[in-house]
Amino acid sequence: MVGHDALSATRDAYDAAASLYAQRFRDELRGRPLDRAVLSAFAEVVSASGGGQVADLGCGPGHITARLGELGLAAFGVDASPAMIKLARQAYPDLRFDVGSMAALNIADGMLKGVLSRWSIIHTPPQELPAILAEFHRVLAPGGHLLVGFWAGDDPSHPPQVFDHAVAPAYRWSPDHLAAMLRTSGLAEIARMVRNPQPTDRRQFQEIHLLARKVEAMSTNQ
Repeated sequence: MVGHDALSATRDAYDAAASLYAQRFRDELRGRPLDRAVLSAFAEVVSASGGGQVADLGCGPGHITARLGELGLAAFGVDASPAMIKLARQAYPDLRFDVGSMAALNIADGMLKGVLSRWSIIHTPPQELPAILAEFHRVLAPGGHLLVGFWAGDDPSHPPQVFDHAVAPAYRWSPDHLAAMLRTSGLAEIARMVRNPQPTDRRQFQEIHLLARKVEAMSTNQ
């Protein structure tokens, strides 16, 4: 029930803030060259592994899903907020957007070659995150890639730190701790990008992107 309550509260908060959020972040990539670079790298590794469907989980108003499409990926978006999905469909009518929960995705096992989770895990209570990561693993094909973005905590040895987010309570994670959780879920880190806070940033937190790959099952003949 804790996870359901947190999801409901977060969904309702984003429903209420959807229009303002879309206006504020629609052009966010314009001034963020490192974010553009890491999305491009993600698109390249997915394409190099043969391509296929990619899900932008927690897609909000759809601008990042659209960017993935521009980079050549067969991308679609999923978000818990019906208001966000409505805005995404209006802004990008040629793309697919579905209402859904990261904890119970309406996606078949092994269907995806890529999963993007860009600041979408931050509202997940720490005790619920392993189930989310297990769901990422379930929907990825062997060898598929995950790119997850989040804010880092101040102390690597400290548990996830809650902070006052503008929309809903959120958590910061130790990158090493989260990478270890990914490994436990069968997702091996292959790269990370760390962006230190700049004086003009509203939040003075490190921004982290972890790129991981679903470990392929060992052959029974080996």
